[in-house]
Amino acid sequence: MSIGNSPEEDRPPVGRALQQARIDARLTVEEISSSTRVRVPIVQAIEQDDFSRCGGDVYARGHIRTLARAVGLDGAALVAQYDEEHGGRPEPTAAATLFEAERIRPEPRRPNWTAAMVAAIVAVIGFVGFTLVSGGGEDSGKQAAEEAPSSEPSKGASGKPSPSKTSDPKPSESAIAGAPADKVTVRMTAEKGNSWVSAKDHNGRLVHEGVLKEGQSKTLTDDKRLDLVLGNAGGVKLYVNGKQVKHAGEVGQVQRLSYTRGDPEAG
Repeated sequence: MSIGNSPEEDRPPVGRALQQARIDARLTVEEISSSTRVRVPIVQAIEQDDFSRCGGDVYARGHIRTLARAVGLDGAALVAQYDEEHGGRPEPTAAATLFEAERIRPEPRRPNWTAAMVAAIVAVIGFVGFTLVSGGGEDSGKQAAEEAPSSEPSKGASGKPSPSKTSDPKPSESAIAGAPADKVTVRMTAEKGNSWVSAKDHNGRLVHEGVLKEGQSKTLTDDKRLDLVLGNAGGVKLYVNGKQVKHAGEVGQVQRLSYTRGDPEAG
């Protein structure tokens, strides 16, 4: 009786499985990169089971699903195998303390102008009473009483809060996302977890690449076109030329998007 390996032991690693499927489909790394928009160095690293260039587990899972779909494999099964080989799916990351502090920051207290008005009126009445008691005479008392009303409006006028002292209303997101008409402007805010972001201008030059942490925003502009790669498309709030893009993708999904000055037609 011979003892054979179990099916799990015979199962190739995730990267090797993707590589073999690509070879069986007679596709080159460059062709896979062109169809999936996953960069050639990342495809090559994944096929060698090196996921360090993906930018984290969330983006690695998205790349695995994308590459599996391109070569005809079951992306969900490969992602499950990836989780087994890398310690399982991590717990959700708690929001940064900095952004918690921003959400609970109290509004600035406004001056108590009612109390100031009452104090001013009391002072005027006291002055009139003191003048009458001190023997200023009927004429002087009358004069003080006649002057009293003129002092109240001046106090009231000065007591009104000036526009510069009132707290400015929080600008609306449409105002934040506003953009000049002669350029294409993209504003990204990571709302549901971190997101890896890459952007190129109309000449194909890389203008931004990195992880956009939860709560952070990034605004990019170009004269003609911006090409984006969002590693966690469903977790990013996206404005293009001042209009919100309602559905850029699902959480954890890698999306490649391109926008010009006329986009989007319906924000």
